[in-house]
Amino acid sequence: MSNKEVYKKVCSTRKGIPVFAQPWWLDAVCARWDVVLSKKGEHIAGAWPYPVEKKIGVSMIRTPMLTPYLGPLVFFPHDLKESNIDSYEHDTVADLIKQLPNVPVWNLAIQPGLKQAGIFKSQKLTSQVQQTFLLELNEDEETLLTNMKDAVRRNIRIAESEVTVTNSPEHLKDLYKFQKATLAKKGKSPGCSLKDMKRIMDAALANNSTALWVAKTPDKRIQAIVWSVWDDTTCYYFMGGQNPDTNSYRAMSLLLWHTMKLAKNRGNLIYDLEGSMDEGVERFFRNFGGDRALYIVLSKNRSVIWKLKKAIFK
Repeated sequence: MSNKEVYKKVCSTRKGIPVFAQPWWLDAVCARWDVVLSKKGEHIAGAWPYPVEKKIGVSMIRTPMLTPYLGPLVFFPHDLKESNIDSYEHDTVADLIKQLPNVPVWNLAIQPGLKQAGIFKSQKLTSQVQQTFLLELNEDEETLLTNMKDAVRRNIRIAESEVTVTNSPEHLKDLYKFQKATLAKKGKSPGCSLKDMKRIMDAALANNSTALWVAKTPDKRIQAIVWSVWDDTTCYYFMGGQNPDTNSYRAMSLLLWHTMKLAKNRGNLIYDLEGSMDEGVERFFRNFGGDRALYIVLSKNRSVIWKLKKAIFK
């Protein structure tokens, strides 16, 4: 059996695999992907799926489009002593990274919680830190609301009387339109096409791991849209958009609260707000009461061709 076949079998039987590391997700976002495995006897100790990518003749390992994290997975034995957890994680990650292809270009975001930064330095990878906000969903709804800023709670209450919320995947094209308009104001363009988004939506719907929540006024005008995806433990604010022709901050607040409640009822333990380094977005997410969490982005560029390309297309 190939590593990929073994990994697919592990994912089909083991809980806790992040949605962004699921084989069906990787099939949707990567033209090609593979995986390395760490074994301790018959036990699969860890796995690291990665995209197989080459641009203008340069091999690279990069976070796939529309995928926030894709790092090593460590599968701890149930009877592992707490005092041995860190060393087990260290040894597993070290074994995995040595097996990855020795490519000249990296730009890969690692999921929050992994602390083995020393291993990455030894591989001559540069580590940069980005942030997200994680809300623990083990509190009751009243406490979750209390932990939010007053303005957010007020916006939620007002929006409840202004809009209705439905799960409407058919409005994906509207989300793309809103995203495109928002990015245009910042002089940017979308990093994906509507076709790319549709392919991911279809795969996630087929695996019961997504919803597209739409807030509409009584006259059926869309105010805001939130796209959420989830796995066994975590629900992610995956993408969102506000109608640029409306003042829809209240609707966006309501949609986030709606998806948080559903995530809690579904049994998710964490809501990941996919925090941004953009100051305005960061401030908005911070108001929901989550804990700031850091994650590592690994990078290197030892390709003259890729350095030249980056210099030309800044």
